This record gives sequence, C-alpha cells and structure tokens, in this order.
Amino acid sequence: MNFELLANTLFPNINITEQELEERFPPRRLAEGAIVSRMAPSPTGFVHLGNLVQGLTSERLTHQSGGVLFLRIEDTDAKREVAGAVETLIESLGHYNINFDEGATKDGDFGSYGPYRQRRRKEIYHVYAKKLVENGMAYPCFCTESELEQIHMEQEKAKANFGYFGKWALWRDRSYEEIKEKLDSGAPWVLRFRSNGSIENKFKFNDLIKGQMTLTENDIDYVLLKSDGIPTYHFAHVVDDHLMRTTHVVRGDEWISTLPFHIQLFNALGFKLPKYLHIGPLMKMDGSSKRKLSKRKDPELALTYYKSEGFPPESVYEYLMTILNSNFEDWRRANPDAPINDFKFSSKKMNPAGSLFDNAKLCDVSKNVISRMSAEKVYSSLVSWAEEFDADFSAKLKKDKEYAIKILSIGRGGKKPRKDITVWKDAKAYMGLFYDEYFVKTDDFPEQFDKNDIKNILNEYICSDIEAADNETWFEHLKRIAEKYGFSPDVKAYKASPELYKGHVGDVSTFIRIALTGKTNSPDLFEITKILGKERVIQRIKTQIAKLGQ
Repeated sequence: MNFELLANTLFPNINITEQELEERFPPRRLAEGAIVSRMAPSPTGFVHLGNLVQGLTSERLTHQSGGVLFLRIEDTDAKREVAGAVETLIESLGHYNINFDEGATKDGDFGSYGPYRQRRRKEIYHVYAKKLVENGMAYPCFCTESELEQIHMEQEKAKANFGYFGKWALWRDRSYEEIKEKLDSGAPWVLRFRSNGSIENKFKFNDLIKGQMTLTENDIDYVLLKSDGIPTYHFAHVVDDHLMRTTHVVRGDEWISTLPFHIQLFNALGFKLPKYLHIGPLMKMDGSSKRKLSKRKDPELALTYYKSEGFPPESVYEYLMTILNSNFEDWRRANPDAPINDFKFSSKKMNPAGSLFDNAKLCDVSKNVISRMSAEKVYSSLVSWAEEFDADFSAKLKKDKEYAIKILSIGRGGKKPRKDITVWKDAKAYMGLFYDEYFVKTDDFPEQFDKNDIKNILNEYICSDIEAADNETWFEHLKRIAEKYGFSPDVKAYKASPELYKGHVGDVSTFIRIALTGKTNSPDLFEITKILGKERVIQRIKTQIAKLGQ
C-alpha cells in the first residue's frame, strides 16, 4: 500500500503542515511548574455538580501554580447540542467563581490557541488525520450500519469482545484500488485508527489521583473521523490538548476505559502525553449502601438546585473543598477567617474512589459560611437571590436597606456568631418577625403558666419604660417585673428552691419573646425591641394580650 498516495486521495485539500500548526500554537511561556488545564464540556445544557468538581479542581491547580485555565467546547456531536448551553455553562461556573483565562466566551473566543469550539477546528484535525494515514496508522472504512450490526451479532454469537478489530475489521487491509473504487462511487466513509495493541498485554500507568494503575492495551480500531469529517472526542481531544499545550487533563474516571486508546493516539502522533487526573464519582448514601448521584433521582446533582434553594456559592465551594481535599477541614479550623484560596489544594489529597455527597454537612458548612459574612454581604447576596426567586421579598428588602441590615447585624461577628440562616430561602422566615406582612406566630405560650400571670407580665412590660439604653438596663427591668409577679429574678435561686416561685426571669423573657416574635427561639430580644421600636412592640404585645383573653 502506498500510504502517501492514500493520504493525498483522502485529503486532497489539506496543504497545511504540522510544522505550521506547531508554529501557530507554540509552547506557552510560563514559569516552571505552571499547570495548563481545561474544562471541555459538551454543550448539552445540563450543568451538574460533577462539572463544578472538575472545574474547581482544574481552577485551583492552574491558578495556584501561576498557570492557565481555558474553556474548550467539545461540540462534535451536533445531535446532542442545546441552544444556549455554552452561555448557561459559563454563567453557572462563573457563579461559583470558576473563571477562565481564555477560551470560549458568550461573545466568541478569547485567546491565542483557538478556535475553542471543536467544530471550527475541522481543518486542523484533518492535518493530523492525514499524517496518520501517511504513516499507515489510519485507514478509511466503508462499512454500512447493517454490516456493523452483523459484526456485532457474530461477536455476540461467538461470545467475543465487541468492537471493530481483528478479523472483524473488514477494511483494515484493503488495497488502494478497492478503496479508490468506493471513493469514486461516492460511498460514505469514516477514518479508523489502526491499532497495534493486544488485550493480552498489560502496562502500568500513573494517574495523579488514582495512583499507579494496570491497564490493558487497546486492540480496537476506533473511529477518528466520522462520515461528515468531524472528529470523535477521542481524536479531537488529543489534537487539541497537544496544540493548546495542556499539561494536566482533569476528567471523570468513566474515561479510564478508553485511556489506553488515548495513550496510543498521543504516541502515534508523536505528542507528549499530559498528566491525567481521573476524578472518582460523586456518591450518596441510599439506605445502607452507596450509589452514584443520578440525574433522574437526585435534584442536588444539578447546579440549578443550589441556586434556587439559595445556597451561597461560597458555601457550595467550601463544602466541595471538604470532600475533595482530606486536609481542608483541619486547615479551616486553624484558619477560620482566611480566604479560601489561601488553602493549598492538592490532587494527592483527593479520594481515588470518589466523594460522598452529604446534604446535611453541606447545610452545616453553609450556616458557618453565612455566619462569617458581614451584614452588608448577606444583604447584597440575599437581595440578589430574592430578585430572581422572591420578588416581593426583594422589594421589601430594597425599600429600606438600612432597616434590613440592622436585622441582619443581630448576633453577627465575634467568636460565636448566630447561625440562623442556612440558605437564602430561610431568610424570609427568619426576618419575618420584623415585617408585619410576614409575621406569623408559630409557638404558643407555655401551658404550665397561668394565663393571667402572662397577661399581667405583658401589660406591665408595655406600660413601663421599654426603651432602655442598653441590654443590662433592659434586663434589670425584666427582673423587677418577674419579682413583682412571683417569678424569681435569679435563675440559680429558682433552681435551688423552685417551690418558692411561679417561675424565673427566663420564663418572663419567654412570654415577651413569644408575644413579639411568635417563636420561643429568636435572636437577642433586646435588639429585637430596639429594631421594632416602641409603637410596634406595644401594638404586637397588645394583640397577643387580647388573644389570651379569648
């Protein structure tokens, strides 16, 4: 076979040389040790937690090393492409602070190593496809769908491995004349890789997450170019990762099965093999066993879930750090107020088997993250969320920003800040007591106390000076009321001799708290009275006194 003749026959219009492409996309000028990685999603429209895990891993490795993170769109499968999917992906990842240094953008491409959409790189792939044909490492295949189905049936009957290889590779060793005759007839063809591997052979491979693996050589003649000339993922990503000078490929471990083929391609093309990091799946407990997160079963797989529920992006980001790097939680305990990017992310600390997703732990992390935010930060984030998901609440917050920030400032700061808000969805119920339209009484007065005592205490409270200058003065006022109506002003004294009292000052505080907030558990009562103001305090308590008399 004259392979050069075959290559020119298959690709008569390819005049660009490999050298020209090497010069067009030269090695990057980066500091030693700088990592170049990418996200390379298909534009299917569904952005999931796995995308974020991969993005976070790539972003941390590249940016903390002074490297480059780029976005490449693998749109070779036009049937699966969804309009607007690229924009959705960029916005979703940007929401979680995964930003790209170059690549595909909503407005086109940015960077010197593009195009960053694979369908626009067809001619580039053909240059390397032609090279493989010239070297006898690729050939055209004219098998029809029915012929491929027949091969599959024969393999099934023979209990053989499925695939196009060995005696079932019908076009692997055809003559130039046979190929030319098919081409002249206009028969469609695909370009296949001529594998020299054998499943009898094993080899060692070191993955930066999985460690050393034993892999089986690939013996299948996979398709490189489809009948429309567009490459498969396998071929395209090898060419792109070489020309875009990718040093580290971060992807899901579902690709390990085709890794031997990808290694073959890098070697066949004379490219340096990048380092691979195959991330284990995200799992969850289902009863007593683990299973992978499912698009069909688990709403928490979709990134839209976290946004609509109101998880701050900082919370999700921080939670993912806890499951991706085993030493992150120790670091956070030692550095509670440090920016998260001060943490040194390492692929060596990633679990080779994958990560267990725990929604309860996510909520716990989110509480902590929100509790460390300033009131101004909480306000702006909350308003941003409410504008999209609760317009009425958003309008209420924006109508009096100063008032809202006063509410959000209660118990904020210090070593033990309050943790009332887990997600932005919680904020309306938490803040509702400060807005008459949202106020709901959810808890009743304790039944063990006489209604008349409760009414008398509430009346005494609103008929006296409730605008104390400070918390201490205000609480002394409550002690006097308690003592007047037979309640101990000192909790310790009550515990020592409970038979002498109707209750203690804490119970008196509870009566006022329920009347004002509708709940037995709420933020600092003195701060609440200050924010509500005397008139609203009196009106709200009078309403509850009236209900007690019914």
